[in-house]
Amino acid sequence: MKLRSAALSNIGKVRLQNEDNFLCREELGLFGVADGVGGLPNGGEASECAVRTVARSVMDGCNSSGSLEQVVRATNEAVLRLGRLLSPDSGIGTTLTVGHFTGTKVQLAHVGDSRCYLFRAGQLTHQTEDHTMENEARRRRALGEVVPAASHHPYTLTRCIGQPDALDIDLSEHEVLPGDRWLFVSDGVTGMVADAELAIVLSQDSSPKECLEEIIKRALLHGGHDNATGVLVRVDEPGG
Repeated sequence: MKLRSAALSNIGKVRLQNEDNFLCREELGLFGVADGVGGLPNGGEASECAVRTVARSVMDGCNSSGSLEQVVRATNEAVLRLGRLLSPDSGIGTTLTVGHFTGTKVQLAHVGDSRCYLFRAGQLTHQTEDHTMENEARRRRALGEVVPAASHHPYTLTRCIGQPDALDIDLSEHEVLPGDRWLFVSDGVTGMVADAELAIVLSQDSSPKECLEEIIKRALLHGGHDNATGVLVRVDEPGG
C-alpha cells in the first residue's frame, strides 16, 4: 500500500501554550498524536518526549516482535524518568495514540483520550475508546455495578503515559484497504468537531493536508478551546 499523510497542530484560541505533539513518519509507517495532560505540569515536554521515544524505538527495532506494546512501555518509562526530573512531586503525563502501518496491516496503541478514526466506504468509525471517568463509569454500569456520580470532571483521564501507576495499553491490529483514511486527533479536535462533521470532511476527494486544514478550521470556528492537532493518513493502491 502507498501512504499519503499530513500533520497539523494549532494552539487554539484559549491556551497560552501548545502542549500537543504529533508523529508523521511515512518512511516508518508511523503516525499518531500525544497531548500533554491538563492538571499536570510540563505537558508539552511530556508529549514531545513520548513521540520522540516512539519514533526512536521503532527505528531501533523495538517493534520487531510485531507488537507496539514494547515501544509504548519504553515510552512510558522515558516520560516517567523525565517527570522525576521536571516535576518530582506530581510527575508529568501525556496521552498517546499511535499507529504503525506495515504492509496491509496497522497496529494501534492507545492510552488516554486522543483518538483514532477510520473512514472507509463512506462510514466513520472509532478505533479507540477514550480513557475517561465517564466511560469507565458507563462500562461498570453495563456490568451491573452501582457507580455513584463522579466527584471529578467526567472527562478526567483514567490512564496516561508517564505516571507511576501500572500502565494499561489498548492494543489492536486492523486490516488496511485502499481508500482508507486513518485520522489521529487530540481532544482539541474531538471536543469541538462532531463525528458527522469529520465524516463530511473526510468524504471529500482532497489531499490529507487540505482535509486537515478544514478540520482544524472547524475546531477553531467552534471555539478553539484547546490545542487542536491531527494526523491524517490516506491509503492508495501501490503506484497510485
